[in-house]
Amino acid sequence: MRKHILWVAGSIFVATLNVSPALAQAQRLENSPTNITNANRPNSKDPLTQLLREGRRLANSGNVPAALAVYQQAATLDQANPKIFAGMGFLYASQGNYDAALGAYQQAIALDPKNAEFHYALGFNLASLGRNNEALSAYRQAIAFSPRHVNANLSMGVIFARQGQYDEAMNIYRRVTAFSPNSYKGFELLGTALIQLKRPQEAFTALQQAARIAPKQGMARVHIGSAWLQLNNFEKAIASFNKAVQLEPKNPSIQLQMGKSLQAAQRYEDALRAYQRAIALRPNLPEAQEGLGDMFFEQRNYSTATSFYRQYIASVPNDPNGHYKLAKALKESGRKQEAVYALDQARNLTKAQGNTGDRLRDIDTLMNQLRK
Repeated sequence: MRKHILWVAGSIFVATLNVSPALAQAQRLENSPTNITNANRPNSKDPLTQLLREGRRLANSGNVPAALAVYQQAATLDQANPKIFAGMGFLYASQGNYDAALGAYQQAIALDPKNAEFHYALGFNLASLGRNNEALSAYRQAIAFSPRHVNANLSMGVIFARQGQYDEAMNIYRRVTAFSPNSYKGFELLGTALIQLKRPQEAFTALQQAARIAPKQGMARVHIGSAWLQLNNFEKAIASFNKAVQLEPKNPSIQLQMGKSLQAAQRYEDALRAYQRAIALRPNLPEAQEGLGDMFFEQRNYSTATSFYRQYIASVPNDPNGHYKLAKALKESGRKQEAVYALDQARNLTKAQGNTGDRLRDIDTLMNQLRK
C-alpha cells in the first residue's frame, strides 16, 4: 500500500497505514464497498444487478480500469446508491488516484452522511494526498458515528505520531487495545511510538503482545529488532529480523523497515542490502528510493542522494518532503539554482495541501541560506 506522505524529520518507521483492509490493493473485494450485488433488488437479472456483479468480478480479477467503467455505467442507472460511488472510490484509490477517490467518496457521503466507513475512506484518501488536518477531521467524523472504529482510531494515531505528537498517538493506541484487545496493529503501533521515544524496554511488551495475537505477521518482529538495536544488541536484532523474513519472505515492507531501522542504527552496509532486497521484491519501490537517498545524504554522498531523491519524486511527485530533501542535497552539491527550484516546488505543494507551520519555516530557512 502507498504510504501516507507526512513530514517527519528523522522518523525510522515506514509510513504505512496498512490498518486499512478496506483500501488495500492486494485485498480481494468481497468485503469492500464494491461488493454490492444489490441484495435488496428482487430481480437478479435486471441490468443494474448484472452490472454490479460484472464490476465485482472484474475488480476481483485485477482489471480495475474495466471495473471502473462498469461502475460508472451503473452510477448512471442508479444515482441514489451510495455504495456504487463508494465502490468507485475504492477502485480509484487502488490505482493511487486519490483525487478521483475523494470525489467519489464525497458523493457517497452526500447520499449516506452517517456512514462511518465512507468518512474513514475519505480520511484515508485525504491523508494519502498529504492533507492531514482534513484527514483528521474525516477520521473524527467516522469515530463520531462509530466510536470503536478501529481503523479510524489507529489512522488518527498514526498521523499524530508522525507529527511528533506521541502522547496523543499513544493515548489512541491504548484506547484501541482496550476496546479491541485482539487488535495486533494497535499493540504494534504502540510499540513503534515507544521506540520513537527511545523507550525500547516498554516497547517490547506491546510488540510481543502484537506478535502473540498475529503470529504469522512479520512486522512486529521487525520492530522488536529495532528495539534491540536501540539497546545495542545487534545479534538479537538480526535474529528478530530473520524471523520476520521467515514469516513473510516476499513482503517488501519487511525489508524496507529493516533498512530504516538499520540506517537509524548507522549500520549502513546492512541497511543498503535491506533496501536492495526490498527493491528486488518490488522494483522502483518509492519508500526504498527515499530511504536510500536519506542514507547517502547522511554519509555526505550528495550526488547519489540526489539521484535517489529524483527517482522518489518521479514516483511520488506530490510529496513536498521529497522536493525539500532534494533541495538539501542539491544545496550541499553546490547546485543552488536547482535547489531553489526544488524548494519552490516543496513550498507550492505544502501550501496546496494546507500544511503550514514548521514545514514552511524549514523551507524558508533553507531558502534564506540559498540566497546568501
